[in-house]
Amino acid sequence: MGPKPTMPSSGDLYRSRLDQILDPRHALFRLAALIDWDRFDEEFGRFYRPLGRPAKPTRLMVGLSYLQHTFNLSDEAVVQRWIENPYYQWFCGCEYFQHQLPCDPSSLTRWRKRLGPDGLESLLAATIQAGLDSGAVLPSSLERISVDTTVQPKAITYPTDAKLYLKALQALVRQAKRHGLELRQTHTRLAKRAAVQVGRYAHARQMRRMRRELKRLKIYLGRVYR
Repeated sequence: MGPKPTMPSSGDLYRSRLDQILDPRHALFRLAALIDWDRFDEEFGRFYRPLGRPAKPTRLMVGLSYLQHTFNLSDEAVVQRWIENPYYQWFCGCEYFQHQLPCDPSSLTRWRKRLGPDGLESLLAATIQAGLDSGAVLPSSLERISVDTTVQPKAITYPTDAKLYLKALQALVRQAKRHGLELRQTHTRLAKRAAVQVGRYAHARQMRRMRRELKRLKIYLGRVYR
């Protein structure tokens, strides 16, 4: 079920509103007034079903996502800091200071999966539009964008001898099957086990055993090659 609509508060006699005690010159306070929060209710309303428990407010989830990305925080860290920081709470749409967790940290993961890449692009577009409206970003700055991909983590694997032997053996077996050549023994199962043992022995600093398995792997490759 979608989030309940936020109704204007009539005020609390015993508590002060956050906008009365916070500095209006703070960056998060000013940014909260620049973002069009209503657009997210319209765009993300299609992700909710008509039945079930009411979801968390859309502004709360969007605000937590912005804070998490801006300050490089995990799901658990951004929720914990939300309790301690009144500017975080005002940015997420709270009128009074809250003393309880806004949501379970796992809810942020499920919410991002629900939005998908298109929804996350909408969040980015809203920040760019806020920067253009405030004058912090000039239209000329968006004419050319430079992306540095060297800082992105990648699954890097180094071409060790064992990996190269195993890869060459598997390639020869595939080519033999493609051209209809019958091999008396492919050694693929034994070679894979030997390659695993090479890595284990190298990690344990047992170099003599590692070289023995590496020699065995090289023999398997030679047999298939011949």
